[in-house]
Amino acid sequence: MQIDTLKIYCDVVRLHSFSRGAEANNVLQATASLTVQRLEKHLGATLIDRSCRPWKPTREGRIFYEGCREMLERYHVLECEVRGRQMAADSVVRVAAIYSVNLRDMSRCVQRFNELRPQARVALEYLHPRRVYERVLSDEVDLGIISFPQSHRGLTVIPWRHEPMVVACHPRHRLAKKKRITVKELAGESFVGFDADLVIRKKVDTFVREHGVEVKVVLTFDNIEAVKRAVEVGSGVAILPRTTLEHELQAGTLAAVPFSGLNFVRPLGIVYRHGRRLRPTTEAFIELLKNSGNTCRGA
Repeated sequence: MQIDTLKIYCDVVRLHSFSRGAEANNVLQATASLTVQRLEKHLGATLIDRSCRPWKPTREGRIFYEGCREMLERYHVLECEVRGRQMAADSVVRVAAIYSVNLRDMSRCVQRFNELRPQARVALEYLHPRRVYERVLSDEVDLGIISFPQSHRGLTVIPWRHEPMVVACHPRHRLAKKKRITVKELAGESFVGFDADLVIRKKVDTFVREHGVEVKVVLTFDNIEAVKRAVEVGSGVAILPRTTLEHELQAGTLAAVPFSGLNFVRPLGIVYRHGRRLRPTTEAFIELLKNSGNTCRGA
């Protein structure tokens, strides 16, 4: 079984999207789907439950994902050792990011960084916010990318950028035709949100409540990809960062409506363990991210 096959599967599950998993590996969505089907046939087990929308990994699928993810990490370390490169200590920037960081922007930044520093490599993984904090504090990664970064005595936070929050809805939803809407127009709407323990859920709840509006939360998820899939099939509307909707807007599967006269944004920050001495390669990647509005788009 090829390493590339396992990586495609892990990226599909990690990003909760066949299209995103395919994009992360520079293959077609049909190729990613066929890869997972062949894995299921090889293992004699269903890895992804396609009977529900959005789909989700089965119990066997989660077990296989965790095992493959650890194996892929070990394989990379082994490959570096065998090739005899001085990579592990000095030239690999380990980054943990939340699922909802714009995948295309990050891919451009990683590509541009590789062009500028061909001897270096960015090891990027996407995780639940809690796991991002854990991996940064435990020194398992050099940097974390998080939304609504929280003050913590063990962390240093570098502000990165602010992303406008918009209403995401199905293109045939009554709100989709509007150029702008008020928060009060969401009253009584079926709402797809985030799990209650996530900071972004608390921020959205506070925002809506401050405007005297109640929404009917019908579904909750721990990542933006799942929220978008639920909105695409008409389960309700959601409040999401505009930058995370680029693919769906281009494909015409979602509409994004900004708020009228309001500046509700999602701040993103780069975090690292307080007191950690950053290597020059890591500092260079931070600078690239901070300048990503210009630098990475030219890649």
